[in-house]
Amino acid sequence: MTRTGAWVSAVIVAAAVVLPGLLIAVTGGSPAAALRALIQGSLGDATAVSQTLLYAAPLLLVAVGACCSARSGAFNIGQEGQVLIGALAGAAAGLRLAVPGPALLVVVLLAAALAAGAWAWLSALMNRLRGVDIAVSTLLMTFLAQQVVAFAVTTPWLLQESRLGAAAALPQSNKLPSRALLGSLGDHPGLQLNLGLAVGIVVAVLVAVALDRTRWGFRLTMAGLNPAAARHAGISVTAVGGIALTVSGALAGLAGAVLLTSPLSTNRLQPDISINIGWDGLLVALVARNRPLLAIPIAGLFAVLRAGGNFLAATGVPPYLVDVVKALLTLAFVAPAVLRRRSVIA
Repeated sequence: MTRTGAWVSAVIVAAAVVLPGLLIAVTGGSPAAALRALIQGSLGDATAVSQTLLYAAPLLLVAVGACCSARSGAFNIGQEGQVLIGALAGAAAGLRLAVPGPALLVVVLLAAALAAGAWAWLSALMNRLRGVDIAVSTLLMTFLAQQVVAFAVTTPWLLQESRLGAAAALPQSNKLPSRALLGSLGDHPGLQLNLGLAVGIVVAVLVAVALDRTRWGFRLTMAGLNPAAARHAGISVTAVGGIALTVSGALAGLAGAVLLTSPLSTNRLQPDISINIGWDGLLVALVARNRPLLAIPIAGLFAVLRAGGNFLAATGVPPYLVDVVKALLTLAFVAPAVLRRRSVIA
């Protein structure tokens, strides 16, 4: 990054910090109280840190998948729907398959990844056969995924919760058996490290190595940077992009399974189980500039904002101001690169 680009980033980061404070003050709130609530809710004690780390795991998985697809030039923006499809497939596997012991958890995670990967691959297929833009199709498939999940949890012969002698009060599935849930290290109220975070970090490291140290990663990056040169070198840009998109969807689906099997949810499939993790994970990838290892601390930052944002209501501050901060932070790190390409800054 040039000196000018660094200054632009610094200015926008400062704006990301100052503007929300001004908005809070204008609406009659206290910026200092809001900041204290944000920190207390995310880092104030062991319980808060545990909750923050829970959010970091699915955010990281979605971001790493987004890094893969973006590197190839296939812009996947349907992670929210892929998270839902992953949770749906994981719930179906966990509730319908009679797999003994901890092996059921492995099956749940694999089913989620495979189903969401196949869901994303449909967009690659539409692009190959009909020329449908991948960004458009992945986005529209998100709305279809929402309807599919809503149908599944309201249909008795699919995944609707079964209650003896009473109708289901909420559109949700039965609770997954305990052997299908991710365990944690540590006990409440002390620090708890859910195994989902370990899965996310291991996946981030493996994908980073694959992208930077393998032939597949080189071909994928080349296809994204210069498709014409990649074709001239004998690389099938369409195939490479399709594989990257499938991997991206699979990791988003794995994030859905982590949501389903961790304490972040009730361990039941619900229509709103994704809680916008797909959208935020995409922002993490943008801020990390499609670098899987850099996505690890960025996912932690966004997890802090998400966990702490739940405490803002106690100060009279609307929680959606956290979304303002996330948007401004994303602009702070994306804008300089865009301006350089447009020759606006040196």
